[in-house]
Amino acid sequence: MLLTRAFLSPFYKNGFMLFCGMVLVFLIAACDKQANKSEDYTLQFKKIRDSAGKIAVKDPHKALQYLDSGFATIKNPTFDDRFRVKADHFFTKLKSDRNFRGALMSADSMLDFVGTNGGQQAHPADFAEANFAKGDAFYELRNYNDAYRYYFNGYIHGKKFFDKYVLSSYSYRMGMLTYQQQRFALSATFFKESFEQAEPYTSTFPIFFRNQEVLDNLGIVYRDMEKTDSALIYFDKTLAYLDENAARFKPQAKSIEVAKAVVFGNQADIYVKRGAYDTAEKLYKNSIAINLETTGDNSDAMLTEIKLAKVYRDQHRAEDLQQLLDSLHTQLEAIPAEKKTDDNKKVEADWFLLKSNLFERQNKLDLALRYNQRYNQLKDSVAENSRKIKEMSVTDSFENYDKQNQIDTLTRYNRLQKIYLLVTVLAGLLALVVIFMIYRNWLRSKREINIVSNLNKEVLKQKGDLEQTLNRLNESSREKDRIVHTVAHDLRNPLGGIASLANIMSEDELDEEMKEYVDLIKETADNSLQLINEIFEATDVGIGVVELLPVEVNSLLHNVAELLRFKAAEKHQKVILRQLAIDRNIWGSREKLWRVLSNLMVNAIKFSPAHTQIILEAQDMGKEIMICVRDNGIGIPADIKPKIFNMFTEAKRLGTMGEKSFGLGLSICKQIIEKHGGRIWVDDNPGGGSVFCIALQKAV
Repeated sequence: MLLTRAFLSPFYKNGFMLFCGMVLVFLIAACDKQANKSEDYTLQFKKIRDSAGKIAVKDPHKALQYLDSGFATIKNPTFDDRFRVKADHFFTKLKSDRNFRGALMSADSMLDFVGTNGGQQAHPADFAEANFAKGDAFYELRNYNDAYRYYFNGYIHGKKFFDKYVLSSYSYRMGMLTYQQQRFALSATFFKESFEQAEPYTSTFPIFFRNQEVLDNLGIVYRDMEKTDSALIYFDKTLAYLDENAARFKPQAKSIEVAKAVVFGNQADIYVKRGAYDTAEKLYKNSIAINLETTGDNSDAMLTEIKLAKVYRDQHRAEDLQQLLDSLHTQLEAIPAEKKTDDNKKVEADWFLLKSNLFERQNKLDLALRYNQRYNQLKDSVAENSRKIKEMSVTDSFENYDKQNQIDTLTRYNRLQKIYLLVTVLAGLLALVVIFMIYRNWLRSKREINIVSNLNKEVLKQKGDLEQTLNRLNESSREKDRIVHTVAHDLRNPLGGIASLANIMSEDELDEEMKEYVDLIKETADNSLQLINEIFEATDVGIGVVELLPVEVNSLLHNVAELLRFKAAEKHQKVILRQLAIDRNIWGSREKLWRVLSNLMVNAIKFSPAHTQIILEAQDMGKEIMICVRDNGIGIPADIKPKIFNMFTEAKRLGTMGEKSFGLGLSICKQIIEKHGGRIWVDDNPGGGSVFCIALQKAV
């Protein structure tokens, strides 16, 4: 439907947003009815409305004339074509011309048109829209009881046809009305319902735009309930909602900017309440600057200027106050008396009050009294409308109309009572059959429950047997680790001796064949010794208990870097150390963490080509310290990444100079880090190579 802004005028004083008037009437040519109703517009009509929408940006009346003349050329307009023209005339009279009686006649025309073309059953969406339109016209005429009656008609229709969008329109209007009555908690409930009901249909701009207004309205409600934290949350939600959807509605970027400006003004109200006047002033000025533009919400700008003027008054900034009041006076004088809305009158009343305050401080008491009297006259006029709204009980009206609707429904269905009685008898017989079936099934289920109970006992017994078996397996695994640990320990010394003897023999003068044999012995002994050392470390990690103590990060990194700098130099590599700006401690075993970092650094050296850099760095991540080793090496293919932390993994490769890898180092690192309660992972280095990182808890 065309989203007419109900209660537009009465809510300006509270900073509620202008709904961009006639521009939105023509924005959507095929999506301006109920969001869940498919439209049957002619292609010619869609093109005419698209063009009218562009004209409406500058001149709504010219746009409507263009729409009428274009519509007259359509040979066979559809029902939707004709209904939409009538709705556009209604909106123009209500919001642009402020001809409320003319708008009421247009709303009647909309209802009559639906009634003579199949009625509410054939066109449920249009019927609900026409009821809401008539309610809006009555509201502007201060006939609140009739307004609510037509809102209720739309609500009942939406409820009957399960039309969430119609229900959202009703909830929206009730939220506005109950706010005016200062029933803030009820108003917040209505607004939340409206947002949730309309959210599935926000693919069109008018529906999205009203939903952002609803979020802003919720902030205003909480503001007036003195719940400033909740108010700011909803104002922030409104801005985020606008930003998130701005890309979808680029042609309406100016409307979104105006909407944000209104939110800025509302945020400023909260900061005024908190005494943050500098922040409030910046927000007020930002809002005013946007909305004083030709395409802005000038009325909201004047309301915001009044609020800023009150800040100047309270801060005794007489010169700023005088300049602002002079500017406001010029704006008010430019509005013809017959075109002034309640919001303009409210601004005008506050203007006289502020001028009175200013004259009083200047000791011009005669002028102060005269302006104060004028303020009271205008204030009484504005208050009269508020009094009428407060006299109306929405709850009582809802109950009365709901009861009447129930009576009508019962009357309409009275002729079906005999059928219902017959259905009841049949249902009773069916119930007896169902009860018999349930009883029979109960007996069967009882037997099956006994069977299941016996099976559960058997499962529990098997579970106990499995747990015992698992415990034995765990004990066997621990025993295996102890045996491997012992064997590795006993093999390390003789192999170390073989490696040493081979080193001594290689220094003697040997012929080429003997030298080759000695080098082969030396290489084999070194490789075996390295494998045994890694097996020793793996089993040592598995059976050991890690005692966590505070460890200085910078000192640990410095020792690792210095000890491995020479190993890197063998491949003409450079080790770069990046320590924490402020040294921190982590929980851990210094020896085991040194082992992890040494393994990672050795791997980086092994798998990086000569003349490259190895970076060892630490970063303070808040509750954790992250330590990373970056290289520009051969990298890790994606298919073997998940395997590299497994013990004896197949994902092992030779180093850049043929160095061997046994696939145990990273598994050892993972075991150590997990025993520290930390994390270890690998990423690709953007410049090539890999980045291995660990994260450990900071010691406080």
